[in-house]
Formats: sequence, structure tokens, C-alpha cells
Amino acid sequence: MTLKAKAIRGPARAPSPEAQSKGLIRQTTEALILLAAEKVFARAGFGGATMAAIADGSGLPKANLHYYFGSKDVLYRAVLARILNDWLVPTLGITRDAEPRAALEEYIRAKMNLSAQRPDGSKVFANELLHGAPVVKELLSTELRQLVIDKAAVVQGWIDAGRMAPVDATHLFFTIWATTQTYADFDVQVSAVLGTDSLSAKEHARATEHVVTLLLRGCGL
Repeated sequence: MTLKAKAIRGPARAPSPEAQSKGLIRQTTEALILLAAEKVFARAGFGGATMAAIADGSGLPKANLHYYFGSKDVLYRAVLARILNDWLVPTLGITRDAEPRAALEEYIRAKMNLSAQRPDGSKVFANELLHGAPVVKELLSTELRQLVIDKAAVVQGWIDAGRMAPVDATHLFFTIWATTQTYADFDVQVSAVLGTDSLSAKEHARATEHVVTLLLRGCGL
């Protein structure tokens, strides 16, 4: 998993139509496997998940899984990396020259949308953390830590310039993660209190507006 841009190597020969087709098929198949794996890992955990169950969920032969991902461990790591990457990409809009309200609102809405569209991914990641983050701990203390340091510095710059209210720039990100991911990790609790079997699109939209309003007001935006 990385958010770093690839180095520019100059003009390259365009891939043939056949190579493009194979590349697209590979990307589509990998995405299908990763999505199915998210669901199985979310429900069974790493220990209870099997490649057979993931194959059933993806609608692919088990052999295909081993072709793209050599083992359950490799597949689990790929799932975690994909989740973290998808969570962090929206932070790229948080830049020094960005308008604070627009940048933070875009990030919060993106996180809420991921909770709605990919709740299983959030559950897999939460379960990994609850077990001490044996797989992603190094990533959390290196890449994630540096990204938060960088983005917190941007937020602190906005504060120092009087563009938003004084808040703890680092803990702001913890608060955003907690409030947005609760609608995925604790959706059963939320639904039970609301008296529904599951969160409808309408209820999630209601939650999104509440979270956006609450967090932006806390930032004086």
C-alpha cells in the first residue's frame, strides 16, 4: 500500500490491445476477490476465514484465488492495505492552499460514504486493531503516522492563520475516524437504537449531515 506517486520515467511504449485487455481482466478479478475477502474476513475473522469461502463469495474457482493471491495471509494483507489506502486517499485534498471547510467536509463525507459502501472493510480493519494490529502495526507507525503528522501540520497552519477555530490538529483526525467508522463498525447497535433492521440510505444520509455539521461547527467552520 502506498499513496506515493510513481516516478516519471519518460515516454513509454503503449501496451498492445491484448495486454490492455489482460490488465483490465486482472484488475477486475483482483477487485472481485478483495471485495469477497472483505466480507468473509469481517464475519469470520482471519482464523475462521477460508479460501474456499472467499472463492464461493467471489464466484470464482479456488484455484483463481491462489493464482492472484498465493495464500490466505497474502490475501488478508492485501485486503488491509486496500482498506487503508481507500481511507487515506481522500486526505490528499487537505492541503495548505485549500479552503478549510471544503477540504474537511469532502474528507468527512468520503469517510461516511466508505462506511456506507464498504462496512465490511471497516470491520476487518477494526478487528485487526482489536487484536493488536499484528499485520499493520508497522504501517500504522510509519506511513500512517507520517501522513497524519503532515495533514495535522496543514490544519495547524489554518488555525494559526485564523482560518478555523483552535482544535488539537492531530486528535481531530482521530475524532473524524471514530465518528465516521462507528456507522460501519457498530451498525448493528445504531440500527437497533433507531428501530430498523439496517441503516437505509435515507438514515445514512441523515447521519452524514449530522456528522458533517457537528465536526465543522467544532472547527468553527
